[in-house]
Amino acid sequence: MAGYSWRGANGAEDLLRAGSGSGGRYAAAVVAVGDGAAARQAALGFCRTLRDTEGPVGVLVVVSHRSIAELETHLDLFDDFCRWPPAHGELEARLSHLLARRSSAGSEPETVTFGELVLNLDTYQAAIAGQPLDLTYMEYELLRFLAARPGKVFTREDLLSRVWGYDYFGGARTVDVHVRRVRAKLGEEHAGLIQTIRSVGYCFGRSHWGA
Repeated sequence: MAGYSWRGANGAEDLLRAGSGSGGRYAAAVVAVGDGAAARQAALGFCRTLRDTEGPVGVLVVVSHRSIAELETHLDLFDDFCRWPPAHGELEARLSHLLARRSSAGSEPETVTFGELVLNLDTYQAAIAGQPLDLTYMEYELLRFLAARPGKVFTREDLLSRVWGYDYFGGARTVDVHVRRVRAKLGEEHAGLIQTIRSVGYCFGRSHWGA
């Protein structure tokens, strides 16, 4: 109804069969997380397959309130979530957010560059010193937001509002988890690009603030 072309898949094997003749990677996936341990594990396994086989695909999970708590230990497997049943227009809005900044093919890529770090805003790819970084969608979005504003300090609440765009269920801990993972992927030499500002939040690049 939102006008997107889509394919249905009833599991990981179904996904791979459906994608084999699609002529390209998926742009995003909506994954339904059922109630019950077996259903949740199957859905999370599906998300893991997407991460492993489809590259930087935005993953939106749809979940009932009974299963939300189970997602907090699997933040690396999805980028956004929507409670079932969704409010009017919510699912479309969240999916649109995942796809919002994809440019048309063939245009000159727009980039954010800071030293050896380069982020391609068209392909959602990031590299440092020429080496690609394996970032999830929200890890990329967090790094992009900070790298585009070097020297500025943001509280965790600022980042939740401006990167996630709403009060994410994980709260401030979600920001800390994503910062830790981005630093790990940047590597020891470049992890200091994201500085912790005590009692305040985070800052990218050099700043007059002490870490």
